[in-house]
Amino acid sequence: MKHLLKKLTALFLATLMTLSLGAAWAGAEEQLTIGIIQFAEHSSLDNCREGFIAGLAEEGYVAGENVNFIEQNAQADMATVNQIAASMADQCDLVCAIATPAAMAAFNACEEKGIPVIYTAVSDPVAAMLAQEDGTSGGNITGTSDQLPVEAQLKLIRAMMPDATKIGILYTTSETNSESTLATYNALAAGYGFEIVSKGVSTGADIPLALEALLPQVDCLTNLTDNTVVSYLTMVLEMAGEAGKPVFGSEVEQVRNGCIASEGIEYVELGKQTGRMAARVLQGESAGEIPFEIIADSYLYVNEGVMATFGLTLPEDLQARAIVVDAE
Repeated sequence: MKHLLKKLTALFLATLMTLSLGAAWAGAEEQLTIGIIQFAEHSSLDNCREGFIAGLAEEGYVAGENVNFIEQNAQADMATVNQIAASMADQCDLVCAIATPAAMAAFNACEEKGIPVIYTAVSDPVAAMLAQEDGTSGGNITGTSDQLPVEAQLKLIRAMMPDATKIGILYTTSETNSESTLATYNALAAGYGFEIVSKGVSTGADIPLALEALLPQVDCLTNLTDNTVVSYLTMVLEMAGEAGKPVFGSEVEQVRNGCIASEGIEYVELGKQTGRMAARVLQGESAGEIPFEIIADSYLYVNEGVMATFGLTLPEDLQARAIVVDAE
């Protein structure tokens, strides 16, 4: 009898161990690896990343529970972003690419390996050849666009600077997103009595000389969502301030950091929207059949301290919807 009890006990313990190991193995199998490639380090892209993780969590994909995130930043270097993309294509179930250069690199690295890519902060997915005219890609990629409300920004600048005639735009010649938005500015500016004076740069090191040439020609600057230029925003603001020229931003963090005002988008919300799209793909939808999305709302942000510095005010008809942000 004792011998039988020992055998039964051993069998019971072995069964428990098998079940436990099986559960652990199943849990490990359910753990997803999601790569996040951020092209550059600045606040709007940081907000996208945080929003993306939060949006996935809202859909049940939580870091440490069923998702493992691999996060890497290319520091605005094209060679580095390509290396990161190639590495993530070999180890991830899905890749989130933040900003146009990261999206292009991720798509090139992941498409042949069947890894879906969800991008965000891509101003013009069609111009970047990440989407077709109908919004779908035909490939294993989709995402969200941070297309700027250019017309609203021109209206804002005209309202705050009624006598201005020339707006300066600094942009990176290798960023498709910037060239696309610049073309929109050029197409719309004359309707508001403005001329756009633009200056292209290749790297951040070109910015001081470009600004020295640009600032004497214009009444103000307006920023695009240009990753290189935004990474050097402190320098841009300092040089523009010395020249007595206000800088209009493209989103809230730029206004918080010293731009005078912005008709822009909210990047945390854009990131959340992207996370929800990623969840749809993880649940079985084809990324290539999901049209890219554009965030619907724009917001008017103002920095009252900077407005006072330049002696500018916000017209009464805009004050009701203005969101005052504190300078950092």
